[in-house]
Amino acid sequence: MAEREKSGVRPERPARLPGHSPFTSPLVWLVVMALGVFLFRAFQDVGVHRVDYSQWKEMLRSGTFERVVVGPDYVRGYPRPPATKGAGGAAAGGSGLSFPYLATRWPGDPELFALVESAKIPYDAAAPGLSDSIWLWMVPLGFGLFFWGWAMRRAGGSIGQGPPGVMSFGKSRARIHMEPDTGVTFQDAAGIEEAVEELQEIVEFLKTPEKYRRLGGRIPKGALLIGPPGTGKTLLARATAGEAGVPFFSLSGSEFVEMFVGVGAARVRDLFQQAAAKAPCIVFIDELDALGKSRNAGFMGGHDEREQTLNQLLAEMDGFDARAGLIIMGATNRPEILDPALLRPGRFDRQVLVDRPDRRGRERILQIHAREVKLAPDVDLRSIAARTPGFAGADLANVVNEAALLAARRNKPAVGRAEFEEAVERVVAGLEKKSRRINEREKEIVAFHESGHALVSWMLPCADRVTKVSIIPRGLGALGYTLQLPLDDRYLLTRSELRDRMAGLMGGRVAEEEIFGEPSTGAANDLQQATGLARLMVREYGMSALGPLALVEERGPTFLGVKVPETRPYSDRTALEVDREVRAIVLEAERRAREVLRGHLDKLHALAARLLSAEVVEEEELLRLLGPKAARAAVFGTLGGSDPAERPSVPAATASAGSTGWPKPRAVARPLEGDGGAAEPG
Repeated sequence: MAEREKSGVRPERPARLPGHSPFTSPLVWLVVMALGVFLFRAFQDVGVHRVDYSQWKEMLRSGTFERVVVGPDYVRGYPRPPATKGAGGAAAGGSGLSFPYLATRWPGDPELFALVESAKIPYDAAAPGLSDSIWLWMVPLGFGLFFWGWAMRRAGGSIGQGPPGVMSFGKSRARIHMEPDTGVTFQDAAGIEEAVEELQEIVEFLKTPEKYRRLGGRIPKGALLIGPPGTGKTLLARATAGEAGVPFFSLSGSEFVEMFVGVGAARVRDLFQQAAAKAPCIVFIDELDALGKSRNAGFMGGHDEREQTLNQLLAEMDGFDARAGLIIMGATNRPEILDPALLRPGRFDRQVLVDRPDRRGRERILQIHAREVKLAPDVDLRSIAARTPGFAGADLANVVNEAALLAARRNKPAVGRAEFEEAVERVVAGLEKKSRRINEREKEIVAFHESGHALVSWMLPCADRVTKVSIIPRGLGALGYTLQLPLDDRYLLTRSELRDRMAGLMGGRVAEEEIFGEPSTGAANDLQQATGLARLMVREYGMSALGPLALVEERGPTFLGVKVPETRPYSDRTALEVDREVRAIVLEAERRAREVLRGHLDKLHALAARLLSAEVVEEEELLRLLGPKAARAAVFGTLGGSDPAERPSVPAATASAGSTGWPKPRAVARPLEGDGGAAEPG
């Protein structure tokens, strides 16, 4: 700004917001009224000479006045005209213009009328003026009416573009965006091509509805976007409105629910009235689960306000005409709790899954978020996409932003590969805590613990590859971590892969026992993960001696990872056998980890010594210290050498259940918990 002032260019003032006027504030009106009173008081004595009452009476006795006017609280005397002297009639006093003399009257003065009678001059009485009545009555009344009107408008939320007031609780709070305001198209929604294809028909219908009507077809009334958090559901809805070029109503489901019963239903009616007036348009309700929760969720009754609001929404979605071009879109990451009446055909006809992107989708998302970022030549977005399996679009945007912030903090001219790798580790494992001081004994325990994890996972063929080992504290109470990344996106896990993963989890505890003779509390998180995997293998996957049995009830998809309370659909005897099988699987994983470590004690000591000196060991150095990674055997003749008849057939239903039964893989970082975390003995 200083440079622009020096160059003689005056900086531009920010434009005033549309619809905003300074006279909407009551403070401005108070200032205007005070200024008016001041001006009235300042100019009310113009044209008169104001004197004291005693002086005015003396002037009356001396014969100065030729006429007197007596008012309710004042007296006014008009002086005699000055005498003229000399030829030509020139006035002795100058121009001859004289102003009356005004004094404030003393109420009840008995001498005034006698004094006026004795002066032998004309006199008159003046009635109270209209201006006095205005100042005494009209001004306070007008100010009160103005303040009352301002308070009502403020309560109704109609002043300027301010927030809605308490009197507008029945009005919809939807934010209306016209097509130029969205600024989002399908080009900005990468990695969710299937969802984009599902919504292309809605866009095409809004643009050319005759194409479908001439064949007797109708567009779905509603489209429900479901998926994990951060996958781009809201972005996809805005892109749909941006592509169609229609008004876009955006609001959250929680904005319908208020303390007063009936307010939400009134807002639903008002929303559909506004949308029908601007049809064709799109109404987007984010976090639909806050409004559309199932009405039979509780046995002791429900929430009256939410149920009435939901009933009104169901009635409105059934009532509006499909030919009006009014499309309802909703988004939620909890579809399992939605009311069945909301999901039936005729309301939300189409349910679109917005899932986490694959590797190619992640690469395109990184390209979109990195358009405004200055990248160094060593940055390869494809390799970064390969290092981030299971990341959603919001996670990838966070990675790019963290990398840019790190580069700016280090005063670099561009964002390099090191910043991206550090950003990925921040998202996976948390922030580094280099300031935390650990004594040498605990540091040695952490080094051997993480070396045990890395060595066992490196030597087992079906375990994920180890990309980094560190003993620098990260996150909440993690004193070290072993970072493992799968080679590709995985949607199925075999029994061998689960067994090798559990052995790698037990490698840290076994290494402590082999080197120090006893375990520490740092393996608490490892034991929880290993026991959880063993319980999944026994109860859900049928990978135990109990046989191919599913000992859990069928559950719907849960994108938030919330543990739902479950009932036990089997007997106490079966529960005892389940516990025995879980214990046997965990003990087997511990035995396999111990065999690997005892067979490679020299490599365990070498890796731990390197960690104690450098604190961080990358994959290239692991390859030098531990040798090549154990190769996985070919399955089912991937090179074409086995007989197809020997390959087991997988029914479609089984494959589908398996693909949804296991969560999408993410980069695994096994922390060693310290005193700052949950580190009680297991």
